[in-house]
Amino acid sequence: MVFLNLDAGELDTETEALWSLADVLSCACGGHAGDVLSMARVAGFCASHPQVRLGAHPAYMDREHFGRRSVAVEPLMLARQIGAQCGALAGVAGERGLSIGTVKPHGALYHDAARDPAIAAAVLHGATVALGDAITIIGPATGALADAATRRGLRYAREGFADRRLRADGSLVPRGEPDALITDPQEAARQAVRLAAQVDTICVHADTPNALAIVRAVREAIRA
Repeated sequence: MVFLNLDAGELDTETEALWSLADVLSCACGGHAGDVLSMARVAGFCASHPQVRLGAHPAYMDREHFGRRSVAVEPLMLARQIGAQCGALAGVAGERGLSIGTVKPHGALYHDAARDPAIAAAVLHGATVALGDAITIIGPATGALADAATRRGLRYAREGFADRRLRADGSLVPRGEPDALITDPQEAARQAVRLAAQVDTICVHADTPNALAIVRAVREAIRA
């Protein structure tokens, strides 16, 4: 069954009503957003709502640009940064009796890891050093990250986006272009249904306008 994942812990305005509709909360862990307090809030919610699983959402160390630009960093350093972010969330989670089940790169790192085998390898190395090999990697359906995860024997979940417009080749319309976001709940639900035959998980971003209504519509659509 396709599961619904939500990027979380990025904004103070995220509500538990929103989080409760997700199957997995991919929690920002200090790279592009997030700190000990926000990680504790997300982890605490998952601890009290066991049907919602906790995942890590590491990024380039780029809080100024919210992790949405590529950063030149050596693969070994990148692996250490990813490991530190995942390890920080694991520490917070462990205090609440939780483990981290998924790792999903954020923003520019997500796209760079799909294009560049060295970046993909760094992401996987950092994540597995911190969390072990029992994790599921969430990422684009094809590309270097998917290939690297398969070679390492890691579980991999192909992701589609309900709230982002797609180009003819299936790539995302860049956020800087007009109309890049889908903010109508029913349109997002229809896109989720179209994608569900091709992917393992559907994502909605918590910072998309009208996110709560979008998540409700998408959840209902993919469950149906």
